[in-house]
Amino acid sequence: MKKSLFIVCLLLSTLQYTRAQGCSDAGICSLPVTATSMPTKNQIEVAAVFGAGEADTRYISPYITYTRTFSERWSGAVKITASSASGSFGRRSAVGDAYLSSTYSPVTERVYKWSFTGGLKIPFHDANLSIDNRPLPMDYQSSLGTIDFLGGANLNYKMWDFNVAVQVPVINFNANSYVADFSGTDDFPTTNLFERKPDALLRATYTVKTSNKYFSFKPNLLFIYHLGTDTYEDSDGKRLSIAGSDGLTVNGNLISAYHYKTGVIELSLATPFAVRKVRPDGLTREWTVGIGIRKGF
Repeated sequence: MKKSLFIVCLLLSTLQYTRAQGCSDAGICSLPVTATSMPTKNQIEVAAVFGAGEADTRYISPYITYTRTFSERWSGAVKITASSASGSFGRRSAVGDAYLSSTYSPVTERVYKWSFTGGLKIPFHDANLSIDNRPLPMDYQSSLGTIDFLGGANLNYKMWDFNVAVQVPVINFNANSYVADFSGTDDFPTTNLFERKPDALLRATYTVKTSNKYFSFKPNLLFIYHLGTDTYEDSDGKRLSIAGSDGLTVNGNLISAYHYKTGVIELSLATPFAVRKVRPDGLTREWTVGIGIRKGF
């Protein structure tokens, strides 16, 4: 218990001092890799994530998720996201993506429990939002403009969860037209007709519960590896690589929750420990704070 409290305090203190890249929100971080633990068949989650990114850009990213439990083994979920970004370019808000996923959990009496999830991310626009006809960098887009496959596996052992996941862009609709040379600032890289590479994730989570079971704390560590160098198209139609856009990001996250009869209220805090040199997809976060409520019915 003392070790768990130390981890919690360490994460909280790090949030005050680290200013770098937080968790990628391309979808892989929030992939539902375990079946719902609610005693009801239906669940609604409403939440919002607040964050800070490049060049003092601020974000509010609400989402809503509906989860249906079909049996002991199967559940499915639908998630709709949106985002509002504000900074030196102004403010731009839009709906983001739809996530469709399904989770399979084999019924077993063993102390080790597995679950497997697969799904799709479907964009609502082509990542070319603008303000007053002025092209915006990816940091102001609420979607990456790609259809992605997401897949993952989770292993639960007592108070520990270990999961791996991948996110692979399958179809690219990205039509972003931002060119840094014409923007008047060098805060953001050129992302004209941007193409993003896949991600792979490894996460370890430890759950601490109070004796009355009303409160739980889940410190977790995420390793996200961007599997390749992202590219854009220059004015001559030549596709160029964005140096430093591949590599590893390591994030610390703490999820605190209050459990009541048919629902959960959660507060999440995230901050990075190691970062990539460049993140042209606009997913840079110095820190994030999320709050949400899940209700079963």
